[in-house]
Amino acid sequence: MFFKRPSLERGHSHLGWLDSYFSFSFADYYDPKYRGFSVLRVINEDRIQGGEGFPTHGHKDMEIITYIISGALEHKDTMGNSTVILPGDIQRMSAGSGVEHSEYNHHKDQLTHLLQIWRFPHVKGLKPSYEQKSFKKEFASQDLTLVLSQSGRLGSVRIHQDSEVYVAQLKADKKLEFPANPDRDYWLQVYKGQVVVNDEFILNSGDGLGVCKENHLLFFTTEGAEFLLFDLPPEKR
Repeated sequence: MFFKRPSLERGHSHLGWLDSYFSFSFADYYDPKYRGFSVLRVINEDRIQGGEGFPTHGHKDMEIITYIISGALEHKDTMGNSTVILPGDIQRMSAGSGVEHSEYNHHKDQLTHLLQIWRFPHVKGLKPSYEQKSFKKEFASQDLTLVLSQSGRLGSVRIHQDSEVYVAQLKADKKLEFPANPDRDYWLQVYKGQVVVNDEFILNSGDGLGVCKENHLLFFTTEGAEFLLFDLPPEKR
């Protein structure tokens, strides 16, 4: 089964300094059909103007992942982390029992374009933690790179959930096969180019696709495409 989430049907907010699209219900945007998917709670595509950002604010019991498409994001938190997140980096912040942080566009005169993903942890009340790693070398040499997993296998960033996240960066006229498990759920989020899934679903930048009870995924692009692929525990339906 497949559930397409067209880009233009996402929630949208424009605050001048921040232009955001919401794949799932978030803030003042609510859609009862899209309150999340499996353990995914938020996929926001944000464009932040130069020098602008989110002042210090709090989170609790959420795994927060930041993926930079272009630009750079400056992060500071109450765990003592002060970093700049760049394209090719994966950042995971486990809010756990409670943490505060701020996020600002590191550039004063350049837009920063990013995806921020929230997902529920497998247990509440964890000690807050942080991890950030660059996968630039892997992205340059691999079509599909595992960037997040519960076990940290293959050098991926650890996450407190039975879940994995892959980054696909496919060149033009490239096919990629993925051995899906019918007992798992999957979500595909395209952020660049166009990809065809199982010779049926055409996805463009901003489109999402939920997948359930499938044992095979085939991706093909004629012009090149980049997307995130989430391997998730099954949701009761």
